[in-house]
Amino acid sequence: MRQVVQNYKSGELAVLDVPVPGCKPGGVLVRSAYSLISTGTELMKVSEAGMSMLGKARSRPDQVAKVMQSVATNGVPATYRKVMGKLDSYTPLGYSLCGVVEQVGTGIDDVKVGDLVACAGNEHALHAELNWVPKNLYTPVPDGLAPRHAAFGTVGSIAMQGVRQGEPQLGEVALVIGLGLIGQLVVQLLTASGVRVVGVDPDPARCELAERLGAAACGDPESAAVEAAVAELTDGHGVDQVYLAAGGGSNQPVELAARLCRDRGRVVDIGKCRLDLPWNAYYEKELDVRFSRSYGPGRYDPEYELEGRDYPIGYVRWTERRNLACFLDLLARGRVDVEPLVSHIADFDDAVETYQRLKDGDLKAVAVLFRYPEHSGEGEAEAPAVAVPAVKRPGGGVSTPARVAKTPVRLAFVGAGNYATSMLLPHLAQRDGVELSTVVTTTALSAANAQRKFGFAEATTDLDAVLGDKSIDAVFVVTRHSSHAELTRRALLAGKAVFVEKPLALTEDDLAGVLAAVEESGNDRLQVGFNRRFAPLLQEARKRFGDRTGPASLRYLVNAGRLQHGSWYLQQGTEGSRFAGEGGHFIDTASWLLQADPVSVYATATSGNEDLQVVLRYPDGSTATISYVTTGSPGFPKETLDLVADGKVLRLDDFVRASVYGRKRWVSSRLPKARDKGQNAELAAFIKAVRTGGPMPVPLESLAATTAATLAVQAGLAGGAPVTLARTR
Repeated sequence: MRQVVQNYKSGELAVLDVPVPGCKPGGVLVRSAYSLISTGTELMKVSEAGMSMLGKARSRPDQVAKVMQSVATNGVPATYRKVMGKLDSYTPLGYSLCGVVEQVGTGIDDVKVGDLVACAGNEHALHAELNWVPKNLYTPVPDGLAPRHAAFGTVGSIAMQGVRQGEPQLGEVALVIGLGLIGQLVVQLLTASGVRVVGVDPDPARCELAERLGAAACGDPESAAVEAAVAELTDGHGVDQVYLAAGGGSNQPVELAARLCRDRGRVVDIGKCRLDLPWNAYYEKELDVRFSRSYGPGRYDPEYELEGRDYPIGYVRWTERRNLACFLDLLARGRVDVEPLVSHIADFDDAVETYQRLKDGDLKAVAVLFRYPEHSGEGEAEAPAVAVPAVKRPGGGVSTPARVAKTPVRLAFVGAGNYATSMLLPHLAQRDGVELSTVVTTTALSAANAQRKFGFAEATTDLDAVLGDKSIDAVFVVTRHSSHAELTRRALLAGKAVFVEKPLALTEDDLAGVLAAVEESGNDRLQVGFNRRFAPLLQEARKRFGDRTGPASLRYLVNAGRLQHGSWYLQQGTEGSRFAGEGGHFIDTASWLLQADPVSVYATATSGNEDLQVVLRYPDGSTATISYVTTGSPGFPKETLDLVADGKVLRLDDFVRASVYGRKRWVSSRLPKARDKGQNAELAAFIKAVRTGGPMPVPLESLAATTAATLAVQAGLAGGAPVTLARTR
């Protein structure tokens, strides 16, 4: 299928051939009929992409701050790879469309194949021939409503949410500043609510259009006619509400709002404009400044948008989906008219030219639609002991997938997110004897980006085809945590060597399922991405520390820091706790240094489980204490470790410097540029094992023990007592 994309680094626009997205549970696959160009938001993004790197940095200071924090945490090279990887990638455009349901995912019963739906979302209602859309981001189109009009659903919901934030009442007067696409819709929605509207825009044509659509008067912001109209309609008191639907860097809109608003009036920001509020003006009138967040309640909540968890109507009357349905109803009943807003309808084939004309100003437009070819057809619709599952192998030994000698190791990647593209694929793409065969993702564009940047032979959304391809030697599972165990199980049963990023499993049942697949298939070719034991600095420090005779005490401080709002790591209902996701890293490192697997786990936490203390006990009496904290300073190193035994101390400072104190003191040279946490060495060891048929870099028993210990932390927190890790035989 084809999709409109842009490279944010170069500014290049293209219509790209990408794989068809998979139809996942909880959503529908929609073939586009019309999609709407947001002449405000999208053109701003297109314009930013054409800026220099300095210009991009100036326009997004929030992103610059994140980059600087990443440099402090991960070092310059890793941050550079991460940033440039994001910049030099194709990104999607579009967020409002209408189309026909082509396939229905499991759990969906409100629409069927062939139904017309309006869709929303900057990840799901893209300028593409096909989109997978989750349940709460689509709604059926009322009978009789034209598809090109239903394509306005998302922007209509944005305007509607802004109006709801203003709480208009019959007989009030409102000022709408900015009469672009959103502003024109706000004018109509207010008029339909019994509010008289004055519009402001420097473009006379847009002012004339707003007056035809119901505004009482409109004019240039510099015109005395606007103030005169406000004075006449309000008896000199000022407007009850102001809606800021303008963009740009001028502070004029917020100053005009203060001047024309009545005492204790409401100012609602819908667009992205400068907001240097003149303090005296806003204070003296005690103006109520409100923000309108996109389509309505549910926006940016992954449980609502991706998992389909609706908000009870008694608590949240107007959600994203209910706003979308309400706007379509107003269109169908003729209370809002979008036909006068349609300045141009372009064929989807002409998408790049259309964007260029809009950017250059050759095409003056309020709203532009892409029209897609007709769809070709319809698709088919002391707590109790926690057992560490025994690793059982068939009597005939391990069945290692056969390889042709001296041929490249052929790899498939399932998932191509940030970690895969910044920490794994750059190393593999440069490695001799490796062939990147296929990349599989659920979203079409991420697969296409990985194929372009790293040279995969194929990109697809069809996992079954990859698992059935006998020429593929190994599968990398680099998806979200909740899918790791099932994908690993399926790949093992297909006879593939598997590299799965941590965690291996989120539940004891999932872990047991993976080990059952090993027993059933005779295939134990498994590696989990516990990379720290492969870090050159830590390897050298352990060598310098030498053997020990007595028990050891290990302390590991992980200054994890707080997650950003919206991070999928916060989706504990589906993705497990944060420690369940990454705690295996630190348990594996401790076990490797102590050369044993833990026999018990004790865990405690501060109020709210923000900071964890995990104590591991080992067979020889050694202990490891892992302090996993989120409330520390971001300026402090992320990982520090001390190992004490036999009169010696090993110290690791965030993979930048290491030292050993004993009869002789050893201190490593400081690594000024990079924190090598072992990914490259780990990948080399895995590829060697696949190529030669030799043992995996980490024994399967150790992978299972580390995973079980990680899972036992949650049980320990719940029970308040040590959890024994008992092996069953």
